Amino acid sequence: MAVIMNKIKSPLPLFDSLDNIKKCQPPFYLTQRQQQDFDVTISFLKSYTGSLGTFNSYRRDVERFLHWCWLIEKKDLKEIKRDNIESFIRFCQKPPKFWIGTKKSPRFINKNGERIPNPEWRPFVVTLSKAAHRTGEKLITSNFDISSGSIKELLAIISTFYNFLLQDEYVYANPVALIRQKSKFIRKNQGQPKIRRLSELQWQYVITAAKNLAEANPDSHERTLFIMSALYSMYLRISELAAASRWVPIMNHFQRDSDGNWWFTTVGKGNKERQIAVSNAMLKALKRWRRHLGLSILPSPADNSPLLPRTKGNGPITNTSYIRKIVQNCFDKAMDELSKDGFSEEAESLIEATVHWLRHTGISDDVKIRPREHVRDDAGHSSSATTDKYIDIELRERHQSAKNKPILDED
Repeated sequence: MAVIMNKIKSPLPLFDSLDNIKKCQPPFYLTQRQQQDFDVTISFLKSYTGSLGTFNSYRRDVERFLHWCWLIEKKDLKEIKRDNIESFIRFCQKPPKFWIGTKKSPRFINKNGERIPNPEWRPFVVTLSKAAHRTGEKLITSNFDISSGSIKELLAIISTFYNFLLQDEYVYANPVALIRQKSKFIRKNQGQPKIRRLSELQWQYVITAAKNLAEANPDSHERTLFIMSALYSMYLRISELAAASRWVPIMNHFQRDSDGNWWFTTVGKGNKERQIAVSNAMLKALKRWRRHLGLSILPSPADNSPLLPRTKGNGPITNTSYIRKIVQNCFDKAMDELSKDGFSEEAESLIEATVHWLRHTGISDDVKIRPREHVRDDAGHSSSATTDKYIDIELRERHQSAKNKPILDED
């Protein structure tokens, strides 16, 4: 195995996509005990095939862990102790340069009708912020950095992995358990974590940009206005708008109950279905979108047409990158208008905004005026503690009380 690794420098991917995970075979160079590790990991990953996001996160971190166990630590899963886990975290904080890529490459590729490991894939990828990308900064592997949040997620995933192995009686201890209780690797924050969201002014400029685009070019941008409205008003994740094998958003997912109230049904993280209360403003946005599509004003229970039909051809939009481009276009338009109107700081801070900020913004705005339990359920939060993170009223009051504090008494 050492000869092979020296030749290819970086480890090859082990686990294919969600659709192909059941077809994965262990690499020929694995030892018998490593093949057992591989087989039990396949079983673990198969238990998360209900959620693409969860599957991808678990595959990423478990795959890194297995490569490190086999190639760096020279141990199998049964031999790993607490000290080894600490060494693994340090490794992830500063992996070898040849383990780091400058682009996200697919793990497996098709060649001669077969799925084969992609030699361009790397376990780690260096990224640039949107601001750095705009200034033309280059991707350099030496600039790789892993955040405290990513380390926390990594430990949680490996701990879940070992709990699975415990239940399967493959191992007899979870080496991560003690690390998670008192970890020197995770930076702790005092008070509420900062929610990445748009300011009230930024959101007004963003949604106005979407409206202006729709009025100027309805064929291209009525879709834009509906997408922006849905992401903000219903706190949707981008994966909840795009069609996938587990869930396809269709028109009759908007439904009216016996009281005449409208609800939207979606499937979110963890493959959990939830109903979202539809506001009058969102219902108005839906009517406008359906009118543009030439449909009846509101969907009937029998309306199985795609919520977001493709611009060309039949069927729903499945590409989240397409939706990201639509949102980014609105952000860009808003930045230009903010700059023109003299709000340079607001324009500059909008550079880092992502699609997910719209969900955060909608939740943050609503939790000020709606009962938090209602916002919690619409957002799909597992507990009110998560929703509480979006309450920034206390922060405003705290800053207001400190704003005029003097340093030196003046006449």
